[in-house]
Amino acid sequence: MEKKCPECGDKIIGRIDKKFCSDGCRNAFNNRINKDNKNLIRNTNNRLRKNYRILETLNPNQKTKTSRAKLIEAGFDFNYFTSTYTTKAGTVYYFVYNQGYLPLEGDYYALVKREE
Repeated sequence: MEKKCPECGDKIIGRIDKKFCSDGCRNAFNNRINKDNKNLIRNTNNRLRKNYRILETLNPNQKTKTSRAKLIEAGFDFNYFTSTYTTKAGTVYYFVYNQGYLPLEGDYYALVKREE
């Protein structure tokens, strides 16, 4: 039985369990299947990535303090975070993956890094 490449339709030559005629077709097929169909998903992931890079840059030593103005100047968007953590005392930390921030008095933020 002759197998055909699901991407280009050419005949597949080689191993019996081979699915694509070439690496190029395999990559093109998977890129098409895994492409973010919605701009919302792509834009949200880009915003989260940017927020993460900003927190990582401003917090190189696991724990520091910064101003709201410095975060905004760097392009940080407070509407995008991946999780929250509430302490027993009721303090809420906002996290972008493992980089977090805690609102403090006077428009300052404590930046923390959660250990895996």
